[in-house]
Order: sequence, then C-alpha cells, then structure tokens
Amino acid sequence: MKVRIQKLIANAGICSRRKAEELIEKGRVKVNGQTVKIGDSADPDEDIILVDGKPIGTQEKVYFALNKPVGYESTLHSNTGKSTVVELIETKARIFPIGRLDTDSRGLLLLTNDGEFSNLVMHPSSSVDKVYRVSVDGDVPTAMINKMRNGIQLEEARTRECEIEVLAKDKNKTILQFTLHEGRKRQIRRMLEAIEFSVIDLCRERVGNITLGKLKEGNYRTLKPDEIEGLRELAKGGS
Repeated sequence: MKVRIQKLIANAGICSRRKAEELIEKGRVKVNGQTVKIGDSADPDEDIILVDGKPIGTQEKVYFALNKPVGYESTLHSNTGKSTVVELIETKARIFPIGRLDTDSRGLLLLTNDGEFSNLVMHPSSSVDKVYRVSVDGDVPTAMINKMRNGIQLEEARTRECEIEVLAKDKNKTILQFTLHEGRKRQIRRMLEAIEFSVIDLCRERVGNITLGKLKEGNYRTLKPDEIEGLRELAKGGS
C-alpha cells in the first residue's frame, strides 16, 4: 500500500514529518533512484526509499521523559559545541526532542523516534498544555500578571491567553506557575521581558498528562504505555 513519503520517513524514526518535508524539498530523498517531491507516495514493501543515500528502515518506537539540566541544547547536533539532550539518554534508536526547551531552562523534555507522535503532540491545534515554574527577579505587580494572562504582543504575534498562578512573592522575587497552550520560542522569557522583568530560573514541570515527578535532574525514564496513549488522546482532542 502506498503512503506519503514524509509519513514513511517519520514512521521510520528518522525525524518528524515536518522535517521530512524539508528533506524532500531539499532533494535529499529518493525512491527507486528518483528524487521525489512533496506529495509523492511509495510502498514500503516494494520501493527503495533513500534519505541522503541511506535506506530507511523500521525501528521499535521508544518514548522517554528527561529532566533536562541547564546548559544542554534541545537539538540533535549542536552548532555551538554545547552538549545536547540526546547525549543524556542511552539508546540505539535515533531519537529527537518533541519540541524544545531553551538551553538556559531545565525540566521535563520528551524524546522519541516516533515522528508521527511528535507531530501530533506539537501540532498547533493540539490540546497538550505545558506547565512551568518560573522564578522572576523582583516583585511582579498583579496588573502586569493580568496583562500576561490576557496575552502579550510579541514581535511576530500576540500570545494566547494563559493561566498564571502566583506561588510566592516578596520584594526581591516572584515565583509564578505558567500554563501555556502554545509553544513560541522562549515565550515565557519574552513575555516577562515585555513587562520589563527577567527570569532567574525556569523549570517545565508538566507536558499534557506527563509530569516531572521525582525524576532527578539529568536522569530519564521510559514512558509507560498508558502515558503514551493518554498524551496521544490529549493531542487528538484538539484536532
């Protein structure tokens, strides 16, 4: 049975479907010796599919939860010489992060070799929310917290409404819990910068139904089948 080539690449655990489309657009994918284009299909049982000259295969799907330390990049290959999150996980599978967590942030990061699953969780229509515990330098006024709750105008767009709970505060520091329903680059830091405050520490504690729990910093664990299915169902709920 023929299937879209970007889906076959994602299912093989090479990368996400979106990244697979980029590979196709760059002419790095061939089927039976012919360079393919977006929208082409292939039969994995009959056709030879090559990415950068190497045949794709099938891998057992793996899913990990990592407590990412500060200083690690959420990429497969660093351009700055820093360590990457995939180096913290012992597996033969070609895993990649589901989304990103800034180098200077820490906490829960999910990794997998299941491109379809990653694409589902990261899709803009997904119902997977993310919870962060954020220590802010200074006493953030209630009016400014409400402003962030209602949406902050960033350079590219206005952020969606979000939930923000004040966990503790004094004149030197405010500890906030953010629940976001989107994932813009460095979103929380940029929201706080827009109201002239800066982050001391940022830790992601939850992604959908997956929590950081007692997982120690730098350690990881395999997701349980019911956690994987629960996250899948959450993501589909927003489709």
